[in-house]
Amino acid sequence: MFRSKGRPTRIFFAADLHGSQPTFRKFLNAAAFYGCEALVFGGDLMGKALVPIVRENGVYRAHFQGSDHELEQDGLAAFTKSVELPGFYWKVFARDEYVQVKADPLLRKGIFQDLAAARLHGWLSLAEERLAGTGVRMYLCGGNDDEPSVLSTLEAHEGSQVMACEGRVVELDDEHTMVTVGLSTFTPWDTPREAAESEIAAAIDAEVSKLPDVGRAVFNFHCPPKNTPIDSCLKLERPSRPGELPTPVREGGRFVMIGGGSSAVRQSIERYQPLVGLHGHIHESGGRFRIGRTQCFNPGSEYVQGVLQGWILAIEGGKLTGYQHTSG
Repeated sequence: MFRSKGRPTRIFFAADLHGSQPTFRKFLNAAAFYGCEALVFGGDLMGKALVPIVRENGVYRAHFQGSDHELEQDGLAAFTKSVELPGFYWKVFARDEYVQVKADPLLRKGIFQDLAAARLHGWLSLAEERLAGTGVRMYLCGGNDDEPSVLSTLEAHEGSQVMACEGRVVELDDEHTMVTVGLSTFTPWDTPREAAESEIAAAIDAEVSKLPDVGRAVFNFHCPPKNTPIDSCLKLERPSRPGELPTPVREGGRFVMIGGGSSAVRQSIERYQPLVGLHGHIHESGGRFRIGRTQCFNPGSEYVQGVLQGWILAIEGGKLTGYQHTSG
């Protein structure tokens, strides 16, 4: 824990990196670049897909972003780097291995989770190395897309610079605290950590009950408050068959927009009036919105392009003294 020493504590907040290697490195570097004492993450660490690379007769073949790729050994590094930009995982298979994995959904899922855990472990190690001696701490949590089995890598981490923040009270400085809830409401994507509004409300109340002073607390809740400018998204129709993707809903020729956030989150902010609300989940609705005295922030996400969206927040004496959106 660091002391505020009569000056604002500066926080850099980002969310929804989804496994993107360059975007995580930008997040890690943001504390030094923007002069912040804390790096706070709002959930969704894991990438979304595995790209198999099949090795046969000295040639590497893969299907990525709608195109077939055929590579020699000297082109493999550049290709895998391009796969890691939008957060995807990759693995090289011999032809017979690939045939076996393709036929076994459980085996594919196990490999995917192992690769996700390995990347997260690499991020934790890199952050410990880069932040050592800086006085900066990184606070990480999962979101709705993060498998509990992968998050166990974060929970088991014992370094001094990176902390798993969900389920515990974080002391941001000598006068401000933070609590975290990474759940989301139900989505058409059927992600691992979705919950009913009643469950989200119960999780929030359990965390708030630990706080010494909710008025000096930051709420780091992955899901944004319902029906606000920071939770607006396309309405999607659930797929009718396995393997299909959700499709946008049109009415009168126009796409329908809905609030993809949580009523429980909104009601908790209205009731408790924390110092700040930090949210993610809805990538296309970066912005801010005030509920009572509480300013709520969503940085948005452009991780697929390797672009880091963030908010710099300054807090002092139980007040939000400044904020600025960043993109780069």
